Amino acid sequence: MAFGPDSRSFIRPTADSAAGSVDMGLRAYMLRVYNWMASGLVLTGLVAYLIANTSLQALFYQHVPTPMGMALKPTALSMLAMIAPLGFVLVMSFGVNRLSTQAVQTLFWLFCGVMGASMSNIFMVFTGVSVTRVFFITAATFCTMSIWGYTTRTDLSRFGSFLMMGLFGLIIAGVVNMFLHSPGLYFVYSAVGVLLFVGLTMFDTQQIKANYQQFAYYEGPEQAAKRSVYDALNLYLNFINLFQFLLQFMGVRNNSND
Repeated sequence: MAFGPDSRSFIRPTADSAAGSVDMGLRAYMLRVYNWMASGLVLTGLVAYLIANTSLQALFYQHVPTPMGMALKPTALSMLAMIAPLGFVLVMSFGVNRLSTQAVQTLFWLFCGVMGASMSNIFMVFTGVSVTRVFFITAATFCTMSIWGYTTRTDLSRFGSFLMMGLFGLIIAGVVNMFLHSPGLYFVYSAVGVLLFVGLTMFDTQQIKANYQQFAYYEGPEQAAKRSVYDALNLYLNFINLFQFLLQFMGVRNNSND
């Protein structure tokens, strides 16, 4: 059976409508991801600030005298808070197919809260003004790179293996410098860290977009809701790491904690 001009006019809008539906769904999904990420950052910041500026500080840090002045000594609870985020990430990663949406969301909130506890010392080591300034610089950098990753036509997937290799190399360099205490190595480590997480921000944003377009028709609402939290976690980690590396370059230290 041949299709005449009138038949084609009915077929094409169907395809256009499907594409438009995917675009609208993608925008709604990305908005959900960014909302989760932003909410997690707010929780992290609030927890860090409260611990640093209230009586809770005594539970996490002790001020001890040294020949160079007063220094912060983490307590056992502080050390636990520094290690705990890794446990949350492992539980969420290995339980991706077993955990319910509610469980994943709860773990995300707990993770962000514990991250706040582990990062509370930045409000004691660095001045509040410099922390705020670096945060907004990080936010501007992150937004720019994420938007570029979302809109670019360049396929960033081919850089994925290099970024993962760089991430492992960064971890190894950080562990090595814990023993060497080399200022030169630490500078290179921080500079590479900034570049690496700028690249990961672009890469992860494009991957989130590509994965949604690939699985949009096969996932139900519950699975999509759960995946949005995992995607938010990836972007959250990129932001936090970028912020910490930029803080090493631009942060102004409190004289009392030098």
